[in-house]
Amino acid sequence: MTTTVTLPRTPQPYLEHGLLPADFYSYEELLSDSEREKVARIREFYRTEAAPSNLMTGITALEMAHADPSLSVFFGVHSGLAMGSILTCGSEDQKRRWLPAMSRFEKIGAFALTEPHGGSDVAGGMETTARREGDEWVLNGAKRWIGNATFADMVVVWAREVESNKVLGFVVEKGTPGFTATKIENKFALRIVQNADIVLDECRVPEANRLQNANSFRDTAEILRRTRSGVAWQAVGVQFAAYELALQYAKERTQFGRPIGKFQMVQDLLVKMLGNATACAGMMARLAQLQHDGVYRDEQSALAKAYCTSRMRETVHWARELFGGNGIVLDYNIGRFVADSEALYSYEGTREMQTLIVGKSVTGLSAFV
Repeated sequence: MTTTVTLPRTPQPYLEHGLLPADFYSYEELLSDSEREKVARIREFYRTEAAPSNLMTGITALEMAHADPSLSVFFGVHSGLAMGSILTCGSEDQKRRWLPAMSRFEKIGAFALTEPHGGSDVAGGMETTARREGDEWVLNGAKRWIGNATFADMVVVWAREVESNKVLGFVVEKGTPGFTATKIENKFALRIVQNADIVLDECRVPEANRLQNANSFRDTAEILRRTRSGVAWQAVGVQFAAYELALQYAKERTQFGRPIGKFQMVQDLLVKMLGNATACAGMMARLAQLQHDGVYRDEQSALAKAYCTSRMRETVHWARELFGGNGIVLDYNIGRFVADSEALYSYEGTREMQTLIVGKSVTGLSAFV
């Protein structure tokens, strides 16, 4: 007999019904009954083993980051960046060719944009080139910090066409001669994620592998605009996890014969963390509504990424502070969230670049050089 668990629609005690302690305003209650049941299954999977609307997608990213930010990054690179590139810029034939297997995780994707000498300025300073030779394209250059690239079955590579100077997209399949991916060693953040240095040396790609609807960096930027909000959701998930670890520790750790959670300064740290997490979750819930309505703007995603990752940095360090000396050892689990938060803060566009996007929107004046 199959039992269907139906979660209540009215706010209930958090722990009794499996709601997140950091979800102080019950944002999850905004989901439908069926969506909440899916979240419950996702939560159980990520806590023990390792769609629908924009809010559902965001909370899925939150849950992955809550379990381990590296899991969320892997999924974001594969489904958001690689699959998103093909979905947005590929022809109908290319979508049918690649997306079904990728959606089943039979083929894993990566996204190669950042270069050794170009991060924030890659739009105007892309050094990787593509030149047409008959029915093939020849790619030359290098990419850096490319997640999944060491084992991916296909990598979406962005390159500047020699003749037109346009930025084009190519799907480079595993085993293509002239393509080399080398794992970046000695990372202290997102250690599960296989970031790589890529070298393209006279790498020949057939015209059939050129994304047919990628004709400028604006097309690349559209993909980043869509995935940027996913990083902000990850930042919320990290804050939820850090808060919950700190809350549990505050209840269990004793000093002067009583739990440290009874001390005013400890409660102050917890409330500041909860305030950050709640504000960020509220911003993301609203952004999901705007995305669902099809009226959200690039600067809204930029503000969410800048704000939520900045607050995340505060939250995880307050949590580490609450743990005292125990916060710097791996035994208590908070250290990995402190480390991983530094990567989330930087990638998919730095806070400074997001600030310039928002600043241009509110002033009407561009500060870009």
